[in-house]
Amino acid sequence: MSVDSLFEAWERAWSGRDPRAFAAICAADVHYEDPLTPRPLQGPEAIAAHAARLWQAFPDARLNPTGERLVSGRFAAAPHKLLATHRGAMPALPATHRSIVVHGVAYAEMDAGRLQRVRVFFDLYGIAVQLGIMPHSGSAGERALMLLRGFGLRRRG
Repeated sequence: MSVDSLFEAWERAWSGRDPRAFAAICAADVHYEDPLTPRPLQGPEAIAAHAARLWQAFPDARLNPTGERLVSGRFAAAPHKLLATHRGAMPALPATHRSIVVHGVAYAEMDAGRLQRVRVFFDLYGIAVQLGIMPHSGSAGERALMLLRGFGLRRRG
């Protein structure tokens, strides 16, 4: 499978809500990480379970490419964006009904036409701002939060 075909299938897997789609493109012992995984996930089934949590909270989630994929031997980087609306409850957060656009990059190692290791990078703080969980940078809310955390209350010398 070519790199472009592999990442197109990766994007379809995240967008298509079919947990079995990950098994077709990932090695049996695939290693996966992103900012929402407290520890690396092992195997396509673990990635599918992670995706199912996304689909529950964001039922319209879709992953779209945003630029050229960069390839060097067994390694590739694929820029993308996630578009979704928060319609399902998450632990400690009811549905906000807000839309998000999250740009990210998947950095992957491939072996025998399958994904062997995948690490996805995206701005978790930016998601929290878009969902209304955290204040916008430079806002009064951010300044108040910083004061609550103890910043800005020190004497200047």
